[in-house]
Amino acid sequence: MPDLDSTLSIVLANRYAANLARIRELAASLTKEQFWTKPYAYGNSFGHLVLHLTGNLNYYIGAQIANTGYVRDREREFTEASPPSKEEAMKGLDAAVATVMETIRRQTPEDWVKEYSAVGTNCSNRLDIIMLCVAHMQHHIGQMIYLAYELKR
Repeated sequence: MPDLDSTLSIVLANRYAANLARIRELAASLTKEQFWTKPYAYGNSFGHLVLHLTGNLNYYIGAQIANTGYVRDREREFTEASPPSKEEAMKGLDAAVATVMETIRRQTPEDWVKEYSAVGTNCSNRLDIIMLCVAHMQHHIGQMIYLAYELKR
């Protein structure tokens, strides 16, 4: 029978993979123009949410746990005036999720409870931030679902 540590790693990695698959499915239905369209003045485009999730994962897990050296510019995630192509934005998210999944797989039982701190969060350990980031992804997937339906109307 697998131990709790192995089960935890598998479940979390699978959840990140499922979230990425759902985002890819939603993005596939959008044209390049729709991907970057903000249907409302107060919201974000699907593409800017992709940039935001990429930055979030690269910073909180990539830089802070995997020591990738990533430097985040959070404001730019929402205001990028010259955004990458839809394909490049999605490749960036793919790479961020791959880093997260590899980081999750490398955690030992002792690693999960290591102290954690980063700008913009009050998470106390690695498990806490990894759980928060997957919940954050799912929150934005809800927004992406709404945007995809709205843009198809």
